[in-house]
Amino acid sequence: MLTRLLSAVSLSKKGFFRVLGGCAIMAFTLVNIHIPAKITEGGILGLSLFSHQVLGLNPAIVSPVLDMLCILIGVSLLGKNFRRRTALASVSFAVFYKIAQAIGPVLPSLYNLPVVAAILGGIGIGIGCGMVVTQGGAAGGDDVLALIINKKTKLSLARAYLFTDITVLLLSLMYIPVLRLFFSFLTTVVSSFLIGQFELRVKRPARVQTAEQN
Repeated sequence: MLTRLLSAVSLSKKGFFRVLGGCAIMAFTLVNIHIPAKITEGGILGLSLFSHQVLGLNPAIVSPVLDMLCILIGVSLLGKNFRRRTALASVSFAVFYKIAQAIGPVLPSLYNLPVVAAILGGIGIGIGCGMVVTQGGAAGGDDVLALIINKKTKLSLARAYLFTDITVLLLSLMYIPVLRLFFSFLTTVVSSFLIGQFELRVKRPARVQTAEQN
């Protein structure tokens, strides 16, 4: 069973468990840090938290639905393996989030320490997403959405990410005070920086290989 799954997503056993580990870290971070501290993220994660806080929808359901919609929209822009690994990460995140939600927060609330919550939350999300990125996939539909914007508007990928994050954070004003939104911006900056470091580790060998082939 595991062998077939690994073959379907073109991952080694180590890579497969790294994807699972990254999703578990993100789910733990959201349930134990972000939600209790009322700090949100940008992108699909932020939209999931927005739907939970404003509409009362379950992020374990909303997140994979939004992810799959983004993947379907960007199907012509992505490779087959990328889509499969993103789907794996999306479903894995939903499962781990459901488990973390059932257990409930196990860490003390950091609501009164928003800077600490923002930094720790950003670290958790950044590391979790980064672990998925290193396996050639995406932790959610955020990457797909940014690629679509990049393709259609000619914005750089970095600006496309920034655009989606700012849009979601502005929506979050409906349930997060302006001061709290600053901490949400801080956690987004931290997580984006860490994800960028993981992406650099992945892209650098590819550039070296291309240079050698030329």
